[in-house]
Amino acid sequence: MIKKRLLVEDRVRRPPRDGFSWLDRRFLRDYAAKLTGDGILLYLFLAAVSDKQGLSFYGDATIAVRLRTREEAVIAARDELVVHDLVAYQAPLTQVLSLPRLRTERGGPAALRELLRMEIEADSGRAAGRES
Repeated sequence: MIKKRLLVEDRVRRPPRDGFSWLDRRFLRDYAAKLTGDGILLYLFLAAVSDKQGLSFYGDATIAVRLRTREEAVIAARDELVVHDLVAYQAPLTQVLSLPRLRTERGGPAALRELLRMEIEADSGRAAGRES
């Protein structure tokens, strides 16, 4: 029997305040567009099969059979989810993580730089429009 343990203790997922699903709506709104179809499918699968702490111990071969895909596709999709900080993986455990905050949600210098960049681009576009 596999002994389960949290892989990232401070990132145990919690259900959203509004709604009853374990799938945070922000996943679809803020993250799905950054993923491949296989990445989205694997994330939804892991969200569905994991326990209340987000843990799952399904093996790659079993996931591939359940999702009707190749094991290599499962591995690539999981790597993609890890890169986007949506899951943590240490064989045989995968943990669906609480969704990371977007940079603009964090505030601070990075958010300020992004806002200033957007304003400069908007000003440049308005100036170009006046010159025509």
